[in-house]
Amino acid sequence: MNTHAGRKLSRPTGARMALLRSLTVSLFRHEEIRTTVAKAKELSRFAEGVLARAKKNTLESRRRVTADVNDEDVRKKIYDVLVPRYQARPGGCTRIHRLGARSGDNAPVALIRLVS
Repeated sequence: MNTHAGRKLSRPTGARMALLRSLTVSLFRHEEIRTTVAKAKELSRFAEGVLARAKKNTLESRRRVTADVNDEDVRKKIYDVLVPRYQARPGGCTRIHRLGARSGDNAPVALIRLVS
């Protein structure tokens, strides 16, 4: 049994975490983005965790959200717009829609968006 969850996305750990943080900022800023299916699935897990931590609204949770979301405007949006929107929702704040294959390399592409 594999005890390490998550996809490696063909990147070392630091680059993978930077990618997920960047995708999370883009997702929260635009509320939907296009990416590959594998990245969308990992982003969904990561972004849900950031929102769950933000909903706690303790000093520790704010510091951890700040570590993952380095854009001040997006952090403000998380606490002012997104947390009130998803406060009563126990999870499942993202939805992935498959869009087919990308023309350049035939990679499966998906649209990931925040549920309204």
